[in-house]
Amino acid sequence: MPRLSRLIPLTAVALVLSAPAVAHEADWAEAMGAGAEQKVAKPAPAAPLRTEEQMPLDPRFSADRVRADVTFFADDLLGGRDTGSTGHEIASAYVAARFASLGLTPMGDKGGWLQRVTLQKTVRGQGDSGVAITGPDGKAQVFAQGKDALVGLSALDATTDVSAPLVFVGYGIDNALLGIDDYAGLDVKGKIVVMLAGFPAGLPSEEAAHASATKGEAAARHGAVGILTIATNASLKVRPWERSLQYAGTPRIDWVETDGTVHLKTAAIRGSASLSDSAAAALFAGSSKTLAKIRAEADKAGFRPKGFALKASARITGASVQSRITSPNVVAMIPGSDPALKDQFVVLSGHIDHLGTDAPKAGEAADKDRINNGALDNAAGTATLLEVARVMTEEAKADKTKAPRRSVVFLVSTGEEKGLIGADYFAHHQGAAGGKIVGNVDLDMPLLLYPFTDVIAFGSDHSTLGRMTADAVKAMGVSLSPDPMPAENIFTRSDHYQFVKQGIPAVFLATGFANGGGEKWGDFLKNTYHKPNDDLSQPINWRAGARFAEANWRITSAMANSTVPPQWYKGDFFGQTFAPKAEGAEKGK
Repeated sequence: MPRLSRLIPLTAVALVLSAPAVAHEADWAEAMGAGAEQKVAKPAPAAPLRTEEQMPLDPRFSADRVRADVTFFADDLLGGRDTGSTGHEIASAYVAARFASLGLTPMGDKGGWLQRVTLQKTVRGQGDSGVAITGPDGKAQVFAQGKDALVGLSALDATTDVSAPLVFVGYGIDNALLGIDDYAGLDVKGKIVVMLAGFPAGLPSEEAAHASATKGEAAARHGAVGILTIATNASLKVRPWERSLQYAGTPRIDWVETDGTVHLKTAAIRGSASLSDSAAAALFAGSSKTLAKIRAEADKAGFRPKGFALKASARITGASVQSRITSPNVVAMIPGSDPALKDQFVVLSGHIDHLGTDAPKAGEAADKDRINNGALDNAAGTATLLEVARVMTEEAKADKTKAPRRSVVFLVSTGEEKGLIGADYFAHHQGAAGGKIVGNVDLDMPLLLYPFTDVIAFGSDHSTLGRMTADAVKAMGVSLSPDPMPAENIFTRSDHYQFVKQGIPAVFLATGFANGGGEKWGDFLKNTYHKPNDDLSQPINWRAGARFAEANWRITSAMANSTVPPQWYKGDFFGQTFAPKAEGAEKGK
């Protein structure tokens, strides 16, 4: 499951620029766990909770098979399946063997099952690292890395050393569809921009989350050379500075193009950092507005602090060390049976990587469990995908008339926990699939701890995939529920979103919050998410796993067999942003 930097409003754009994945961060668990009683929508049941035995299940879907796959993936011998590890390679080889046994068509490199992704890992090097702020009096204050500054790691340079005047740019958002240009009237070319974390209250959350995640691109587009991010009162409530400091040593991971260059959209930004309160206050020395006044303005609903040139300058310094590894996606296909539609592809995806094994801490018992097995995140999602592939393949072999009309691609991705990397690589190189991808459903951390009676398709409001999902699961006695936590912006923060950014309608499917699910989700996110106890000691409901596979088989089949492929709704923000020329569907019809 995605980590903090993609599950709550960002505390620092610098974290987006310097570390697409933040290792072992559980801020979503903080937001949804410690405050789960307030944040999780808990529908009051109108009738007694349903038992698992009361829910129908197509007998072709096997609880035992789901259990067997999850048991293998979550075994201690795989060491938590960290990206680039031997354990992850073993898990990928297992998936490839399962695909081969089903007689699927390999879609990896050179006719094989694996699509090998080159990754660049960047860690902090030796040398000066911090932010020096020089006020209008000419005196410099130095704010050290890991204390009052978190300097972004550079994927391009061994040494970061950027000096420039400062310009405050409000939230730093520039998005025409939202009607926001925080750079209007400001000259930031060759400057370091100072911006507030997150986005203004009152904006639609998913659209605003996208705008927030692209702040670095906006700054680069306007000619800035650096970014300093300062917290708002709201962002500090979610993530205090002391919490941010715990991740000062987190590596940065980027994927590498086939020509050997690092895939970056913000290469023009040569330095970035987020700052503590004391450092942030120094930025406004001599200005007409203090940090406190700007934060007070940001607290007002519907108000955006205006930008202006600051009277201070800054120097951002740091050292980075880069190295490269590889890690595979596993990709297979069922060829479409309809000559007119077979070159259109629908993708069912899920990641198999997880967090690996925690380093020992001082004072810990020698036998402390430190393996992050990831039984539900995301061994369960991958097992679901394998069960869908099995049933769909066996059905097509038994009766050719039941073969999917469109081609169905099964993608088991790598590096999701490192920043949605494997899915991003595949989505950028979808030509390898030999056709046009028209829809995606992503499976990530289905909570198989209760008899689910509803599912959530994050992003269902944006495309006809929502209608397809609701219609597909209705026969199972399962309903489609609206997003119960819209403030968490889940739609923009999992593997499916990498397909959205290529203009492809996509949803992220999860078990829902009805029938006691809300309480189970709250407890899991507070006590188990991204921790070693996400293992086989949990009371996993394997029959619910088989039903979740059936639900995804039905949804995938609907995508593959519908006369009209999934479509964005007319006027939808994401459709307009990423597929402006695509034909849209009328919402509500």
